[in-house]
Amino acid sequence: MAVLEVGVNVANRNLIEIKYYGSDDALDPNLRAGFLSALESFTTEVFGDDINVVSLASFKLVCFTEMINLPGDDETNKQPLLSFAIIEKETDAVLVKTLLKKISIYFQNRFSNHDIFAKKPKYFRKFEVRITEILGDLAKKTEDRFRSIF
Repeated sequence: MAVLEVGVNVANRNLIEIKYYGSDDALDPNLRAGFLSALESFTTEVFGDDINVVSLASFKLVCFTEMINLPGDDETNKQPLLSFAIIEKETDAVLVKTLLKKISIYFQNRFSNHDIFAKKPKYFRKFEVRITEILGDLAKKTEDRFRSIF
């Protein structure tokens, strides 16, 4: 049971991507952000619901989405701030979603909406440590947890 990857996207732009396990030849983070943004938009507009868990053969994709205001005076101009985790199939998706919500709250407390929309991804790298702290042992596979004990 582990989180393989975790990330934060705003609209179709990747801000943070942390790979705990996985291959280096994976999907481009901005391409994934675009896909998740389109999927979020589709589920919201067609079904009136949020993405929760997308289950595939060997892993799950867990998402937490919150609409945030674009900088400026127009309160109706919002974009999705999407936190996601790619997890092993056996990992508790409800727990991971709770942690993603916590990550989203901490992220919004740490960075202003102006920074979220204007800054480049390297600006948010310091927050990766905080994400790993929030995930705790879920950032490690079971065998790595046992190894760290001994």
